[in-house]
Amino acid sequence: MGEKKKKVEEKKKRTTGWRLVLWGLALTIWIGAVLIGVQFLSALFVSRVLIKPGIVDVAYLASPTGTMIYQAVIYVLSLTIAILLPWKVLKMRTSREELGLEGLPTWTDILLGPIGFVLSTIFAMGAVTVMEKILPSVDWEEAQNVGYDVLVSGKDYLLAFIALVVIAPICEEILFRGWLYGKLRSRMKALPAILLTSLMFGIVHLQWNVGVTVFVMSVFMCIMRELTGAIYSGIILHMIKNGLAFYLLFMSVPFLQY
Repeated sequence: MGEKKKKVEEKKKRTTGWRLVLWGLALTIWIGAVLIGVQFLSALFVSRVLIKPGIVDVAYLASPTGTMIYQAVIYVLSLTIAILLPWKVLKMRTSREELGLEGLPTWTDILLGPIGFVLSTIFAMGAVTVMEKILPSVDWEEAQNVGYDVLVSGKDYLLAFIALVVIAPICEEILFRGWLYGKLRSRMKALPAILLTSLMFGIVHLQWNVGVTVFVMSVFMCIMRELTGAIYSGIILHMIKNGLAFYLLFMSVPFLQY
């Protein structure tokens, strides 16, 4: 174990200066490119291969069932490509510890999640207020497109809930605060690793108001990973945030009346 730690420290010393900056940027851009690229290619595949020949009906793809399957496939593909391709091609192996998934959630993780959510929400509101003054031409109240326009039955609500409040937080945390932050942190200090991870997390949301909010949220989730060594508290925070957004978007009128 001591020999392994010594090799890691030597590797950190060799990767310094501009090389470290380029390496960190390359990893960060890689994650963004994978997420955006998978979404673009998936949309192209569905349009040209499934919809155009009439293999799949457009109405089904637009339904909550079709949307959930589509989103789940995108997350699985993104995780597989982002993590396994560097592993196979560049021999960039990834351990559970590096992903922040070693062990099980602790009471500290469970408690930090809600605390982090409250603090990140307060700071995010402040950040948006500042950005409104800097960029007044941006629509800071623009609604986020989550892929679910109309939910009718209880099944529709359940599927949308699973996709947005369970699948999305888990997959995004593994990808960003897990793989990306774990790789960056293995060779650089916490601050640049936090900033790079959070910046790309904001960019891939492709929307100013959402991007600023999730940037701040990511900073807190990275800090929580630093404190706990795991991403479990970040997953909980992310689930709370998405759960609240789900309620505000779809549950203003109780679905039981439908």
